[in-house]
Amino acid sequence: MAINDLSKDLAPISSNTMADIVEIKLREYLKKKSFRPGDALPKELELAEALGISRNVLREALSRLRMLGMIETKKKRGMILARPDILGSFERVLDPLIIDNNTLQDIFELRLVLEMGLADLLYIRKTDKDVEELENIAKKEAKLDESFRIKSEIAFHGKLYDMTGNDTLKRFQIMLMPIFDYVLTQEKKPIRGKVNHMDLVQILKTGTKEDFKIGMQAHLQPHFDRINKIKTNK
Repeated sequence: MAINDLSKDLAPISSNTMADIVEIKLREYLKKKSFRPGDALPKELELAEALGISRNVLREALSRLRMLGMIETKKKRGMILARPDILGSFERVLDPLIIDNNTLQDIFELRLVLEMGLADLLYIRKTDKDVEELENIAKKEAKLDESFRIKSEIAFHGKLYDMTGNDTLKRFQIMLMPIFDYVLTQEKKPIRGKVNHMDLVQILKTGTKEDFKIGMQAHLQPHFDRINKIKTNK
């Protein structure tokens, strides 16, 4: 690739510009040239000369893109645009021990909102076998003592995510397990809705998508009531 062509696409910037601006320039370039995963990027020297910056500054910007999973280096090919792992960075820091309580609560609320919207995918992809497995989880729950409550909650709701058939949703649910576990353990007493797990199973068997949405709302309502109480007490 000619240096002149790169200069037109990237536009030189001053040598004392911060690496974050270089990162933005590179992002803009990748979008402008419609790079796709697997496409080879220009060499470091070409990029540095086109931008009018040192290779050290360029490498710092490139390292940020590597950390985000946007680019990678392949043997004999050099740098290529990667298929980014959109949840990877989030997954590495999603630990209740290193997250403040406000953020933990925000993430828990995100999970509640996600579960309110599962019905559409569930009613497209659920199978009789899925519903039977979900029912078995709910039946076992009725025989467990309170010490196994959280495990039962996770098993039931985890199966709902699995039934959506959406790999990103399933992975996200697994990532949120520690948050779900943490918040539930902070409750002074168990929070139970008017609609229990077995009720939700019955709706999946005989009810409509709208019925399930209403049922899930009733099932999760105590959590929303607690959120509203927290807001009122502030």
